Amino acid sequence: MKKKTVEIKDIIAFLGDSVVAVQGPVDGRTVDNLSDPQHTEKTTLDWVKKSKEGKQQIVESSPADTLIVDPEIEYNDVLKSRGKTLIAVARPRMAISLVAAEFFLEKDPAFIHPGAIIDEEAVIDPTAYIGPGCIVGKAKIGAHTSLKAGVIIYDDVRIGDDCLIQAGAVIGTDGNGCQRDAEGRLFNFPHLGGVVIGNNVEVGANSQIARGVFSDTIIKDGCKLSGLCFIAHNCILEENVWITGNTMLCGSVRIGRNATIYSNVTVRDRAQIGERAVVGMGSLVTKNIPAGETWFGTPARKKE
Repeated sequence: MKKKTVEIKDIIAFLGDSVVAVQGPVDGRTVDNLSDPQHTEKTTLDWVKKSKEGKQQIVESSPADTLIVDPEIEYNDVLKSRGKTLIAVARPRMAISLVAAEFFLEKDPAFIHPGAIIDEEAVIDPTAYIGPGCIVGKAKIGAHTSLKAGVIIYDDVRIGDDCLIQAGAVIGTDGNGCQRDAEGRLFNFPHLGGVVIGNNVEVGANSQIARGVFSDTIIKDGCKLSGLCFIAHNCILEENVWITGNTMLCGSVRIGRNATIYSNVTVRDRAQIGERAVVGMGSLVTKNIPAGETWFGTPARKKE
């Protein structure tokens, strides 16, 4: 358990307008860790999910002095007598996530590991972190972006600011668009495009993003990809697409903003998934999915 002392008043100020109410002591109160329920202690910043069954009792019985809760929690005599501090917000899970990233997550320093191999034509912002064993070709890496150990970035890749590329990811490799001649011999179609990744994007460990054929493969701002994902040539992910582990997008797939694709999904080439759509775990997408719909199954069908 990592510990770092943080004043409650600083957390409240950071959460800003999302704080609905604060009840209980604030001045001089601190927390020093985040924890799972089995290891929560007095100085933990605890929280309770809004939809949790029996949440009032959970808050009352928590060993922690300070909790992030939703406004439905009553600051009753039990909580008052125990000197609890409640920070009420509409979305406790979002709040604890933001607090964790701001106060408890160790950020990578500006650093290029001596074991990294960097092309002399690469453009790397001086605030970026390039980990051990990384290889960076004729690419551009933005401010405060981190490449963890063993990441490979090929030529013609542009990565924006505040991105996190986890260990072993490969970005900008050629796809495998083959053609056969009259005798059936295979020839790989040339890939002359690149990869453009926006700001605040995360790419999971051992994921692969292929360069475009003539135009670019594009991953826009705020997208989050888990480990072992494969994004083929010329795919376009609009803002804030969330893709969980071991999912494959075939060539020229287009995903609308705020869409969610869960684990072990395969999406056929040129399919389009609309804005705010959700694709369930293990699905095989063979048709276009309209905006706002939830599909799952093999082949995927709309959830009625």
